[in-house]
Amino acid sequence: MPKINQVVKRTGAVVPFRKDRITNAIYRAAVAVGGRDRATAESLADEVVAALEKTTPAEHIPTVEEIQDIVEKVLIENGHARTAKAFILYRDDRARRRLRRAERSTRPSPNIPWHKLWDVLNWAVEHDVHTVEQLNARIVRGEFPGIVREADRAYNEDITIAADVLTARDPTVRLVIIAGPSPSGKTTTTVKLSHLLERRGLRLVPLTVDNYFFDLELHPKDEFGDYDFETPQALDLALINDHLVRLLNGESVALPFYDFKTGIRHGDHTAMRLGPQDVILIDSLHGLFPDMTREVDDELKFRLYIEPLLQMKGPGDRYVRWTDLRLMRRMVRDASHRAYAPRQTLEHWHYVRSSEMRNIIPYIGTADYVVNSGLPYELPVMRSRLFDSFAKWTELYRGDPRRQDALGRAERVHELLESVVPVSDESPIPPDSILREFIGGSCYDYSH
Repeated sequence: MPKINQVVKRTGAVVPFRKDRITNAIYRAAVAVGGRDRATAESLADEVVAALEKTTPAEHIPTVEEIQDIVEKVLIENGHARTAKAFILYRDDRARRRLRRAERSTRPSPNIPWHKLWDVLNWAVEHDVHTVEQLNARIVRGEFPGIVREADRAYNEDITIAADVLTARDPTVRLVIIAGPSPSGKTTTTVKLSHLLERRGLRLVPLTVDNYFFDLELHPKDEFGDYDFETPQALDLALINDHLVRLLNGESVALPFYDFKTGIRHGDHTAMRLGPQDVILIDSLHGLFPDMTREVDDELKFRLYIEPLLQMKGPGDRYVRWTDLRLMRRMVRDASHRAYAPRQTLEHWHYVRSSEMRNIIPYIGTADYVVNSGLPYELPVMRSRLFDSFAKWTELYRGDPRRQDALGRAERVHELLESVVPVSDESPIPPDSILREFIGGSCYDYSH
């Protein structure tokens, strides 16, 4: 019986075989249907490896597809039909997405706010920041403080319009949802919107959904052993819905508290009850995910989506990717405030993006308003802070087949930052800027 040491990826790359990737795949499928027994997932993975070694001819390196076929077979034979179905659906979803990319469909995506993008692009052209070359020229002319003022004014006006749209629907709104991928600037946007609405007579009461995480030992992991906090299934969605319905019905609810240091959720921690004029506020990655608020009538919700929709062309006449902006934001934020090394952020980002594509992007079209948090002046700031690190990472990951995603991102961001004139003097950036949420120096208290 040959021992399996390698596996062929869909790209054709041959990488080391790891049983824990099978365990994690089975566990993630089980989590999707409500199961959280990791010991069973490990036992099933052992069966998969045994079956693989029994059926694989000598000298043959199994493919990812062959291993997945055996996973399905083992799950069904052991009576885990619901988990098998979730696993099959996940495979099918990935296959469909690969097919859509291959076909390069010309139909406009309903998940992209085209009208908003036009407004952002038009603003960028009017302010000479729609290419890196023009941004550089303004910086060289000493206009960095002016760029900061112009961009911040546009962002603040965006939030004011969102407040106008929301209050036009008052008093039907009982639940305000601020959603967007990490880190798009939800926290600062939430603070600013809250201040505007409170001046208009709306009292917003935050419900922190991070306190509804399952205990850490119940979280699925990825193939590198990272805990997956990016999936909505990491949250107790049923309990969130139960509490929302009860609160909106005027009942008192004992909210849980999640201790991130220990990875344990404590129940009945804080009593909460809404007054007649109170509006619940949810600031969450997955605020638009249907199951997050499924039990609440849509007419009671106002959904705001935030994303750095920067419209700027960089090297090769290619538009700057929003995900790269958010990657850099998270790097500097986590390094400063969460003792999380930037390299770890880069290596984990494939998991962040995978969850975004499944659980956030498909629901942009349900938002009542979209806020642009992209700032042209964040690129020269990130150039000073991160350029040397990205140069180092591009060398570090070359030749490592397990880090091809990190290598691709590192090379792309390194090329982008290399084209930008650096700015090290951050004093023109005001304390209420959304960028301060990530680089530090904000006037807002983000601890609550």
